[in-house]
Amino acid sequence: MIPWVTYTSPELAHVGITADEVEKRGSGVGTITVPLAEVDRAQLDGETQGFLRVHLEGNSDTILGATLVAEHAGEIISQITQAMTAGIGLGKLGETIFPYPTQAEAIRKAADQWRRGKLTPLARSVFGTFFRAVR
Repeated sequence: MIPWVTYTSPELAHVGITADEVEKRGSGVGTITVPLAEVDRAQLDGETQGFLRVHLEGNSDTILGATLVAEHAGEIISQITQAMTAGIGLGKLGETIFPYPTQAEAIRKAADQWRRGKLTPLARSVFGTFFRAVR
């Protein structure tokens, strides 16, 4: 696991497989993208141009690679690199409580997006009924 960073504005950071490698593999790789415009700290700082893109093994939360285009991307990619090295999946990484607001919250948002994709139609229906009832 060797991450790299291009120190431009915004920074470009990457670790693991690339989008080209994902295309070569075809199916079997899931991709989650979180636009920085959805991250509160990026909005507060006026740095909403950019994204976090995470490539996962099939339907699992095993991280195969990630690309981050953001201010301070070189610092944030370290968390993903460490998770990949330690075999920690995106779901577990997303259970981490991040200081609020930080741009690293994009990682938690990616994990939330992965979890939402794991809901079966039945579970989605049950949760929907429950939350409509408690409103």
